[in-house]
Amino acid sequence: MKQVLSHSMSRRMLAAFAAVTAVAGASLAAGTPAQARDYPYCLTSPGYGYPGDCNYASYRQCRASASGRLADCILNPRAAFREPRHRDYRTYGDTRW
Repeated sequence: MKQVLSHSMSRRMLAAFAAVTAVAGASLAAGTPAQARDYPYCLTSPGYGYPGDCNYASYRQCRASASGRLADCILNPRAAFREPRHRDYRTYGDTRW
């Protein structure tokens, strides 16, 4: 025997589904943006250009990806030769001023 939902019950279910969908959509939209990161190793190959595919956190990861291909791993020049971050001397130390 099939049970038929009443009209008011189906509206409540539809409203609940819409609310859950709205909350899920808002949580996905409110996520943190991706951050640009310069990884320390680059996969170089004739098809990649300079400096290559710089998405490797370790030399071992890069070498595993280069295995079996005409590719090699180098230090990422953007990460290796970057200016060091300078410490803001005004925000540390003596606060009597």
